Amino acid sequence: MTDDEVLSDRSDRPVLRIGATVRHPIQPWTPAVHALLNYLQEAGFPYSPRVVGIEDGTEILSYIEGYSGAEGWSSVADGKGLAAAARMMRAYHDTVALWRPERPPVWFNGVAGTGGPGEVVCHGDFAPWNIVWQGTQPVGLLDWEYASPGPPQRDVAYALECMAPFRTDADCVKALRYQGPPDRHRRIELFAEAYGLTSTDWLVDAVIANQLGAIETVRRLATEGYERQIAMVADRYPEQLEQHIRWIEQNRNLFG
Repeated sequence: MTDDEVLSDRSDRPVLRIGATVRHPIQPWTPAVHALLNYLQEAGFPYSPRVVGIEDGTEILSYIEGYSGAEGWSSVADGKGLAAAARMMRAYHDTVALWRPERPPVWFNGVAGTGGPGEVVCHGDFAPWNIVWQGTQPVGLLDWEYASPGPPQRDVAYALECMAPFRTDADCVKALRYQGPPDRHRRIELFAEAYGLTSTDWLVDAVIANQLGAIETVRRLATEGYERQIAMVADRYPEQLEQHIRWIEQNRNLFG
């Protein structure tokens, strides 16, 4: 591995590694994300990147050694990796629940603050590809751009949509590194036990609510001129989510 490496060539958000740092273009919500990351560092949360600074319109974060992206699917397909991810999420939620900054941060969706009763600042994109892995052990959590206040169950539902997963058997085998159709119900139980949930009766409805919220957000941000969401609408991403919701509704029995 060289000291300089393109980690993502997305036109709206190129990500470059230079030595021990990772660099992204700043966004309107970057101050909120930096405030969160600085709090997590002060609170001793070990999995978040550290804010190094801003230079010429680019944010500079610390690099976390390990692998992420598509390789993360194989780690979370293992039950040990799944449970470890759940414990990391719980550690994050417990840590961020205490955050009450003097100046309310403003997030990507325009929401300000850190949430009301029963809410935390959710990571918003807690998925295998945004976790830094060393084998089945998560050592980092990346891509905080979708952080915003909400009930912790929103993060749980998003994670399990990816990690149970709420995907077809064919997708699980062909794309997600499973050896065969996963026992989704059992995987949900493993995650719930590691996180500390007493019930997941709400889970399927919460996954669907997340999908509906994503459709609304993508379409709204596209109309507001954000390049990434414009491309997603052009690629018919909202329609794909609508189709995915129909599949979930038709296969509720797979999830408990």
